[in-house]
Amino acid sequence: MSSTSLNPAVASASVARQASPLAMRVIGACALAHLINDLIQAVLPSIYPILKANYGLNFTQIGLITLTFQLTASLLQPWVGYHTDRHPKPWLLPTGMVCTLVGILMLAFVASFSAILLASALLGIGSSTFHPEASRVARLASGGRYGLAQSTFQVGGNAGSAFGPLLAAAIVIPYGQGHVAWFGLFAVFAIAVLYGLSRWYRHHLDLFKLKQGSQATHGLSRGRVTFALVVLALLVFSKYFYMTSLTSYFTFYLIEKFDVSIANSQLYLFLFLGAVAAGTFFGGPIGDRIGRKAVIWFSILGAAPFTLALPYVDLFWTGVLSMIIGFILASAFSAIVVFAQELVPGNVGMIAGVFFGLMFGFGGMGAALLGSLADSHGIEAVYRLCAYLPLLGVLTILLPSTQKG
Repeated sequence: MSSTSLNPAVASASVARQASPLAMRVIGACALAHLINDLIQAVLPSIYPILKANYGLNFTQIGLITLTFQLTASLLQPWVGYHTDRHPKPWLLPTGMVCTLVGILMLAFVASFSAILLASALLGIGSSTFHPEASRVARLASGGRYGLAQSTFQVGGNAGSAFGPLLAAAIVIPYGQGHVAWFGLFAVFAIAVLYGLSRWYRHHLDLFKLKQGSQATHGLSRGRVTFALVVLALLVFSKYFYMTSLTSYFTFYLIEKFDVSIANSQLYLFLFLGAVAAGTFFGGPIGDRIGRKAVIWFSILGAAPFTLALPYVDLFWTGVLSMIIGFILASAFSAIVVFAQELVPGNVGMIAGVFFGLMFGFGGMGAALLGSLADSHGIEAVYRLCAYLPLLGVLTILLPSTQKG
């Protein structure tokens, strides 16, 4: 028997070396699929002004559409991740995108508010099956640079979220809701990409099993780990409750306060989401170098001065501050996910599912509550209230120190 077979650590390194020539290609494919997945999903909030006009919706109903999408995405993700941590399902990757394809095609031809909710739910189901598995594949292909892999994967999603409104402004807004169907072509391409990823994943299940069996090295008690995960969840709450105020209602805010056109409001949303993508990309590698906790400190609490100023500035500075806020806030998510995965090793998919689920869940609850607030007190009140949320970043002080935290 070889020494590699006797030593799990050596075996893990050996398998990782076998995967390393493909690592960046695989991570890049994960990021591309994430880009397409989130690009398609970004179409939904991008056409809210059209849906509002076509179906006579109020802000509360707009919030319910987001809530339906976010809940189907958030509630399923942890269970998908928990199950596939123990029983990997490579075929879930292309299957989830099929749900997304059906949802986006429905969205092009719906005839009622209830049908819009059903299409939104299908988009959420597609997301819930995609994120845990694709996040695990990216980590498996990381060669140990987990922050880089997670941020590259995540920046694909952020880039898709940024391009979605821009393409919606070019394709859907001038020509009507039926042109949403063109986004189905992206879904078909993504199905092909995810089929290739599922084959790579299936052929590297030995690496999955070795990673699954890794042990914690941080020396923290179960109670301390649980407390740290709760703190991380609260930080995700502060981040995404605020982020949803921009992703769901920023266009309405710009139209109402500054009287910009729908197309120009989409451009401002694109600039904000582009800054989010840039912040995500830099957050992961910086966390690999200086520690996740330092990145989390800067990312959430550091956005507070700018969120507090946003409701009181003119159009130019609204655009500038939104980009600064997006860049700073976005740098945290990769660090939060990897920090949590290091706290609970062997549960990569479940942790990814929980935190992506929290991201969507808090975003959905925020959209519904903030939509109701906008109906009752006006859209500007949303931004005056949410400005204080990043102050919760002070909770980072409660996080424990780990080897890489």
